[in-house]
Amino acid sequence: MSRILLVDDDADLRSVFREKLEYSGHEVDEAESAEVALAKVSAFDPALVVTDVRMDGMTGLELLTRIRESMDDVDVIVMTGHDTMTSAVEAMKSGAFDYLVKPVGLKELVAVIDRCLSDQEINRAAAAEQREAQGEEDDAGEPDTGARTVVGRDPKMVEIYKMIGVLSRNRATVLIRGDTGTGKEMVARAVHDHSIHSDEPFIAVNCTALTDTLLESELFGHVRGAFTGAVGGKKGYFELAGQGTIFLDEIGDTSPDFQSKLLRVLQERQFYPVGGEQPRTTEARVVAATHQPMEELVSEGGFREDLYFRLRVVEIHVPTLRERKDDIPLLARHLLGRIRLETGATVRAISQEAMAVLQEYEWPGNVRELENALIRAAIVARGPLIGPEHLTLGFQAAKSASSKGSGGMPEGDLTLDGAIESQIRRVLEKTEGNKTEAASLLGISRSRLTRYVERLGL
Repeated sequence: MSRILLVDDDADLRSVFREKLEYSGHEVDEAESAEVALAKVSAFDPALVVTDVRMDGMTGLELLTRIRESMDDVDVIVMTGHDTMTSAVEAMKSGAFDYLVKPVGLKELVAVIDRCLSDQEINRAAAAEQREAQGEEDDAGEPDTGARTVVGRDPKMVEIYKMIGVLSRNRATVLIRGDTGTGKEMVARAVHDHSIHSDEPFIAVNCTALTDTLLESELFGHVRGAFTGAVGGKKGYFELAGQGTIFLDEIGDTSPDFQSKLLRVLQERQFYPVGGEQPRTTEARVVAATHQPMEELVSEGGFREDLYFRLRVVEIHVPTLRERKDDIPLLARHLLGRIRLETGATVRAISQEAMAVLQEYEWPGNVRELENALIRAAIVARGPLIGPEHLTLGFQAAKSASSKGSGGMPEGDLTLDGAIESQIRRVLEKTEGNKTEAASLLGISRSRLTRYVERLGL
């Protein structure tokens, strides 16, 4: 089984715990203090350390910190007879796997240890799967996990990759179209990153976030005294970008006055700073994006036709996530890798049941909604695995999950509780009522499963 180190100044308690754990098949060693434990850790090489908090000399929390600093693969369970918010927060903040309050029952301790060791197995399997998947992605020429980039193997995405390759050899203006949240800025960045001027700046501007005056000042700059508060001159993005890229997001929402000034930039490569009389030149490439129906805007007079054609020298359509659902597993794993880097979350993988829910949901918010859902799930899930119970996807996800339920669940129950109840019923049936095994499959603690069972009246 696994090696476990028990650290407690109570010899009788150590003896009881040791007997139970050895009976369960584990190899166990003991330490009466944190100092002795540190001396034993290297030689004994435990998979798990179970420690009391208050002992003479070094505390259990100090031991936890020392272990986490030097041995990432060793988990620590903290026990204390003094249940305070401060110690609980410090323990979890320092990386404890769990925090138990004495008196700790043998069944409770074994359940937590089983969950910890199960999580370690999942972590190892997930790491191996990630290495294998990363090898496949590297072979396919896709970027490393964790980078903010375009991901997908759907034929529509492959066509986008091809176009990005074509654009790398020229400076053509690009219009990127797609629903909100599809990743239009990621495509724009990819166009820039693969161009011959990728070492020049990429400057993204949300046109709807600024008034006309501020938008013009940001893009074209201004001279001293151009308006109240302009105590000095300022260079605009078109000048600062050099031969890089200016990304104009939501270009369809700009005013006719701004559109006419942007048209001049595209036609003559010149612009006037706000309040200036001398034109300045730009070599920046313009990539614009919109979710608006541009043809309708043009026909209704809301957007200049000549600017529209200037912008769409090359047009790229980014598909919605529901149009490329086969990409969801690859995209979800990629996003999860980035979320781990950015949030420090310990989640390593997504369960098959959770992935099925992700693939069946319609994703009205597209990739952005998927990322937000995974961020929340990574924070909520304390173990290494995201399960269906960690996902909050709204009405459609609850309906999808509940439709797979069994065991007499009401057909009309489309709430999140309904989805959770369905999944718990199914797992309990699979494990023939074994809560420890069910909790392990669900990626939650046995005590948390018990609370769900009691709350849902299962």
